[in-house]
Amino acid sequence: MAELADLQAKLKLLSDDYVAKLPAKLEQLVQMRDGLVQSGWDVEGFENFHRSVHSLSGSGKTFGFADVSVAARNLENYLKPLLQAKVQPDQEQREQIDRLLNELKGLNSVREKADDTVMVDVSPVGVAVSVPRRIYVVDDDRELAAELKVQLSYFGYQVSVFHTLDSFRLVMQQGFDGIVLMDINFPEDSLGGVHLISELQQGRTAPIPVIFLSSHDAIEIRLEAVRAGCVAYLKKPVNLGVLIDKLDELTSTQNAAAYRVLIVDDEPELANFYAGSLEQAGLSVRVVNDPLQIMKPLLEFSPDLVLIDMYMPSCSGMELAKVLRQIDTLIGIPIVFLSSETNMDKQLAAIGLGGDDFLTKPIEPQHLVSAVISRVKRSLILRSFMVRDSLTGLLNHTAIKNQLDHEMARARRQSKPLTFAMVDIDHFKNVNDSYGHPVGDRVIKSLSRLLKQRLRENDVVGRYGGEEFAVILVDADGETAVRVMDDIRKDFAKLLHLAEDKEFSVSFSCGIADIAHFSEASKLTDAADRALYQAKHSGRNQVRLADAKSD
Repeated sequence: MAELADLQAKLKLLSDDYVAKLPAKLEQLVQMRDGLVQSGWDVEGFENFHRSVHSLSGSGKTFGFADVSVAARNLENYLKPLLQAKVQPDQEQREQIDRLLNELKGLNSVREKADDTVMVDVSPVGVAVSVPRRIYVVDDDRELAAELKVQLSYFGYQVSVFHTLDSFRLVMQQGFDGIVLMDINFPEDSLGGVHLISELQQGRTAPIPVIFLSSHDAIEIRLEAVRAGCVAYLKKPVNLGVLIDKLDELTSTQNAAAYRVLIVDDEPELANFYAGSLEQAGLSVRVVNDPLQIMKPLLEFSPDLVLIDMYMPSCSGMELAKVLRQIDTLIGIPIVFLSSETNMDKQLAAIGLGGDDFLTKPIEPQHLVSAVISRVKRSLILRSFMVRDSLTGLLNHTAIKNQLDHEMARARRQSKPLTFAMVDIDHFKNVNDSYGHPVGDRVIKSLSRLLKQRLRENDVVGRYGGEEFAVILVDADGETAVRVMDDIRKDFAKLLHLAEDKEFSVSFSCGIADIAHFSEASKLTDAADRALYQAKHSGRNQVRLADAKSD
């Protein structure tokens, strides 16, 4: 609450500052007009005059001066065709410019203060709401229900199984504190699961989190499931990895990393106001006022979205977007243009040059937050399909190598330590041969979950291939990395895995290398791989640190 109050106070200060500076801004427009009259309306001066009017049309309403925005927009629209034609205004045109400018300037005496700053009423997006780890499986297929109970229990979930709708309805009347895995088709009703959930949802302040399971994929059935309030729809046979990921997401008790937004706008007051609005909604924001200084924040901040103003003096938003789209590592970052430009052809042209969306100034803070969050969420989902391993949800081989390049560059710039660890499950072929590939997949999944739970948020975990994992430990030297990975190794070896009513345990071996001794990515990974080889051939179930002499 204290942080929210601080952000609201920051937005109020920005609004008050705008109010204080508005008379000077309007007077500056008059001086720029007078200078144009004396210079004969030179092109550069005309462009600066138009840009200042454009800025006012976009910022006025944001800070409570809706009339100022309207008047500035009228003047801007009159100036634009004259500027594009590159002709000096004639006497009649200059008189019209003067009338529109006087109308704009006169509004300052009518409105001496801005309306109250609109506060953003949006729940922070960086906080995950936790749900109890109790699962209710409702399915008349007894064999499937029993298998789901075993598999979900293996991943730490408390599972209750119901084979009839009536038995589940009775339990729900006594209280509910978990997630429902509901089959759709029952003997007495082909949509019985959907109908019961719809009935139970009635009158609830908080909806029941339900995942529907079905052997059917018809759009009509999916639509009924959505109307009943489902959070996911999984087709039978159920992919355990997908199901576990969804349950882990719903039951998460950790704070999710805040979405990162980079704002590029040459107007500090407006950029800072938008930044404050986004921060109030839980996003992490960085502001760049000079577009030519964007590269360092791009590399260090790694934004999930870039918000760019269309009109800036040293570099237009369209030019900047074109530059960014020519950099391979930045192709996937969404670019959203923010401008008072209302010409649809220009908006489409901007999107055609690499933009993903166009927001028109002035924009309400709530609308800005909503647009940014929805675009980031969609982008991250699409990006995850390309960079995530389907079984574990970890970064795939290509993505972890790209991330290593990125983290090494950052570590060198900041003179920070960094280590790379290769992890390989011992005798994994024996697990597959003895218990089957589904059990092997569960072992892989259990190690991936343990790594994610035990490592820090800024550490990076990936599935390198098969039963092999890669870990990037940020700000950690070799000795620290050895201690961390060895603790995880000991705990993993204690885990009991279940297969056909038999329990068994598995260990892993690990090789580690640090950038203090291996400064290139290829040498770092090779050194970690050699250390892993040494761990394997020295008895397995151990962690080895690469010696610089082995380079």
